Formats: sequence, C-alpha cells, structure tokens
Amino acid sequence: MAKLIENLAESVPAWGAKVAYGEKTTVDGRELVPVALVAFGFGGGEGSGDVAATDTIPAGKGDGSGGGGGGYSVPIGAYIGGADGLRFRPNTIALAVVAVPLVSAIGAALAVIIGASRFSLR
Repeated sequence: MAKLIENLAESVPAWGAKVAYGEKTTVDGRELVPVALVAFGFGGGEGSGDVAATDTIPAGKGDGSGGGGGGYSVPIGAYIGGADGLRFRPNTIALAVVAVPLVSAIGAALAVIIGASRFSLR
C-alpha cells in the first residue's frame, strides 16, 4: 500500500485546484478557448491491530485498506477573439456558484476572529 501512494504522488505533479484550458474552438466565426477550474484529490488508508467493539462493529482482529479519489471541474468562462482583440468573458453563474462557499468561509472565519478578539478584550 505504501508503494501505491508513493507512485501516485510521483505521477501527479500538482495536487488541489488549478485552471485548465480547453481546445480552441470556432463558434459563429469567432475563436474561443474555454477555461475551467479543476479540483481533484486522492486518498488512501491502511489499518491493522485489534479492533475494540462498538455499537455497530464487534470486537475482533483488525485489518483494512482502502483508497479513493475524485474531482470536478467548473466552467468559469472563455477567452474569445474578436475585432476588439482577445478578451476573457466570465461565466457569471458558475463564478457565483464557486464564490458562495468561498465568501461563506471567509465570513465564518471573520466571525470567529471578531468573537475571539471581543473575548480577549474583556
């Protein structure tokens, strides 16, 4: 199992999210290159030893292994060539969908920071 994880780590140059560009396409006489935000990840696990009894698992000899992976892509816009030159045209709906969790996380972090600073000032 350890070799599998090392092989995966060596085969993937970058983990997490990055921007991907699609192949150049012509639509209505205009050339465009689609742009997407791509995120992916992999995980693995291994276990051994005795397992203590729980409500759903009886006690016994432990053993295990596992792994998984996943990914997604969100189309965030396209570079479109025209008379006015090359311009990026965002996909506003997709950008809003991507921005909502980010803005929520920032808001939650600020709420914790403000709450902690109020507590420490007393």
